Amino acid sequence: MKFAVIRFPGSNCDQDCTAALSGLTGVSAEFVWHKQKSLAGFDAIVLPGGFSYGDYLRCGAIARFSPIMTAVLEEAAAGKLVIGVCNGFQILCEAGLLPGALVRNRSLRFVCGIATTRVETDDSPFTLRMPRGTLLRLPVAHGEGCFFADKALLRDLNEHRQVLLRYADASGAVSATANPNGSAENIAGICNRGRNVFGLMPHPDRACEARLGSSDGARIFRSMVQAIEGQHARAA
Repeated sequence: MKFAVIRFPGSNCDQDCTAALSGLTGVSAEFVWHKQKSLAGFDAIVLPGGFSYGDYLRCGAIARFSPIMTAVLEEAAAGKLVIGVCNGFQILCEAGLLPGALVRNRSLRFVCGIATTRVETDDSPFTLRMPRGTLLRLPVAHGEGCFFADKALLRDLNEHRQVLLRYADASGAVSATANPNGSAENIAGICNRGRNVFGLMPHPDRACEARLGSSDGARIFRSMVQAIEGQHARAA
């Protein structure tokens, strides 16, 4: 099973992602430079964190026009799994693959630490076997991670169960004090209506080994592997 990890100028979590994925049984991860135009042969796509194009203009706004993004859009439309982490989430929103926007943290400061997130649904390829209420401890490191959406969009996201993760405290309660960036409704990650594109600000790639302080991030990647195996089995 092959995962493509897209490399933009300024990406800095691409190696974290490849290391995390390569540690999974039966999985290989390969870098794909942003100037490439095809993602044929890959089972899933990862847009890693970092500062693509130096975050000039607006986070993810320039990366959205990289040649590889045409292939990302095509593969997403065909149902291939796509995950965007931190800057990758920002790029997915800029590209229109996910709704809403990531704006400056309410504190106007860069946040860096461990956040507790609560799984809101197990009905997605990214949260299989993670019952609602499961808590995942994941690192955060961003300056523009505040998820913004108007009331109509928030209502739509909730009605279609597209909110996969919310920031919560250690007991699982969603509260303002557990929200590191001021995101609307404590949203930490959402998926598209088709449930094959997932964006999140916390870093599962930095939480795949106990020695890193948490291995909870590996559960998200293992879920993707399980979902892809199911797709292959149905195709056979």
